Amino acid sequence: MSKNDVIETEGKVQEILPGGKFKVEIEGGHIVEAHVSGKMRINNIRILPGDTVVIQLSPYDLTHGRIIYNKK
Repeated sequence: MSKNDVIETEGKVQEILPGGKFKVEIEGGHIVEAHVSGKMRINNIRILPGDTVVIQLSPYDLTHGRIIYNKK
């Protein structure tokens, strides 16, 4: 799998989970568990419940993702 084989979608953060994970509701009403990407951690980007975020999903596992952008 290369970097281009990911699915990007928007979602809304529902709740914060322990261990730096979040429950995000994506379009269609599905709930995805997501973690913050490395660049967002390095730059101290804060994510709060209710924020709109962009998520990358692997085509192999659509229940886990990576938050890559916070639209606020």
